[in-house]
Amino acid sequence: MARWLSAAAVAAATLVGGCGGGLYLTLGPADNPPNVSLAASPATAARGETIGLIAAASDDYRVVEVAFFRVDAGGDTLLGRDSSAPYALTTVIPAGASGAVSYFARATDDAGQVGESRTVTVAVH
Repeated sequence: MARWLSAAAVAAATLVGGCGGGLYLTLGPADNPPNVSLAASPATAARGETIGLIAAASDDYRVVEVAFFRVDAGGDTLLGRDSSAPYALTTVIPAGASGAVSYFARATDDAGQVGESRTVTVAVH
C-alpha cells in the first residue's frame, strides 16, 4: 500500500504542478528565521563619541552573520558585519547628529533567512 500511496502522491503533484497549481512538501523540522536583539552603550553620547553596539542572535540551526545599521533620513546605513559571537561593533556618533541616533541589527541564518532587532536609540547631547 505504501508504494501505491507514494505513486499517487507523485502523480497528484505532477498533475497539480503542471496546471500552475502548487503542492509543497517539506521534510524535516521547520526552519525558523533568526532572533536578534541589540543593545547600545552608552545610552547617551556626544557627537564624535564612540559607542558600542552588541547583538544577541540565535537560530534553530546557525547564525551566519549579524549586520549593524544606523537609521538615517535618506535610508539605513550599513555600518559593518560580524560573523562570530559575540556580535559587536563600535561606531562613532555622526558629527551632524542632534537629538538622537537610532540603530538596528539584522541577523542572517545559514538558510538565508533574516531577522531584525528592534531599533535602539542613543540620545545625543
